[in-house]
Amino acid sequence: MPVIGCLLLIVLPLLGLAAGGCLWGAQGAEWGAGIGFAVALMVFIGGAYALFEATRSD
Repeated sequence: MPVIGCLLLIVLPLLGLAAGGCLWGAQGAEWGAGIGFAVALMVFIGGAYALFEATRSD
């Protein structure tokens, strides 16, 4: 799961940049990249937490 999160850290900001730029111009591209990065970061943190919990030995 963290590997998917790492890949999303590259892909989602680029998709947000392209979509925002096509729809709302330069400022939309900035917002789209920021939102894409935030979503990808949340997925990465969730995956890292799940991996940590799965490997924890209590």
